[in-house]
Amino acid sequence: MSNDNNDTPKPLKDFIIPIGQKITELYWKPLFDYLNENPELIKTFPGFLLKKESLVFYFGKTHLAIEYYGPERIDDLNVDGEFELRFYDYTRSTENFIEQIIGFKFDSSAGIEFPLPPYSEDLILPTNKGFDKLQELGWNFSAQNAIVGINSGNFFIPKGELARMVNSRFYDADGKGLKTRHIKWIDFIPLKLDETSDISDMIEIDFGVYNMNVVKHDAHYCFPLPDDNDYRFSKLPKINRFIEKIGSDDSTEPQITSFLSSTENRFILLMAFLAKDIFPEVLCEWQSEDKPDIKPDFFVLRANGYADIVEFKLPKLKSKTITGRENRETLSAEINSYISQTRKYKEYFNDPNNRTWVEEKYGFKVFKPRRILILGRRWNFDNDEWKEIISEYNDIEIMNYDELIDGVTAQFYN
Repeated sequence: MSNDNNDTPKPLKDFIIPIGQKITELYWKPLFDYLNENPELIKTFPGFLLKKESLVFYFGKTHLAIEYYGPERIDDLNVDGEFELRFYDYTRSTENFIEQIIGFKFDSSAGIEFPLPPYSEDLILPTNKGFDKLQELGWNFSAQNAIVGINSGNFFIPKGELARMVNSRFYDADGKGLKTRHIKWIDFIPLKLDETSDISDMIEIDFGVYNMNVVKHDAHYCFPLPDDNDYRFSKLPKINRFIEKIGSDDSTEPQITSFLSSTENRFILLMAFLAKDIFPEVLCEWQSEDKPDIKPDFFVLRANGYADIVEFKLPKLKSKTITGRENRETLSAEINSYISQTRKYKEYFNDPNNRTWVEEKYGFKVFKPRRILILGRRWNFDNDEWKEIISEYNDIEIMNYDELIDGVTAQFYN
């Protein structure tokens, strides 16, 4: 195990190894043994409980919270034992423990704290700012098979009680857009904290929560994932994940394109462009001239066997899309720079040697490809001047992110 938090006070650090050893003895090892004896459960139990990518310990005044990161499903029990270990000390904080773990303060007008139930699954709890932002972004609440809280107050964990939270999502918003927090699995284990000593704190943890009944329950538990056999409801939550990504100003262009090119999310572009296939980041080398290679974000293969080019820019524009005085309106310098960046794609495929090379190397044809730019939001393009100016560009199409999403979701409701 590795530790990346060297600022944690030494007395607390001294607890980490013995806690891990005790949980291994009472929970992880018995869970491994039980699954080994019942191999039919391996592919359905929550894989991250054993094949951990990261484990986070949060020490509070009344509870130790243990959060798991890793794959929801695994194919085998080949666990190498290496994972990232992080821990945070909130034992001296007067702030709400759950809010500190989530990272959001809930701004409920009710002003009430509610006890966290012993078991919570599929919660969606936005702050009021988060709820407003989700609505603004067109986030589909009906796509989530979950319990949605509106104007939710703070939660607290009753002293001395065990609590578990599974597959829960939290949302907030600030000047940089949507903020998202997903908790796959977190256990809140009661502890007693003795701070009377001047030398070090004493922590007593109730390991009695780990028993064979818990082991058997977790081995038989199936982590809630969308049913792949229900195409609509397996895909709509993934569109929500895309909406969350473009709703944050912290998202970069590579993060957006990487999300769309992943196997589970390719359907978004396939449906948006009625494409047979998509090809992300294909390297295209010049055959007749000595020029830098090009690498468009995506080629989308149409039904006619020819591919067009889709290029992604950020959802948030730096300037207005139209500039200039009345009757002299023109595209902004920002939009023009994006269009200029795609001209090299047009130039590349004007050369028949380049077209032949791409077809032979990658197996699809490109001839006079339409260049499609995805950028901005709907409210950036809601004027007649924009429509009139962009209509003058024959082989360039500019689509905003809302149009892209609407074009996909509409197909699920027709």
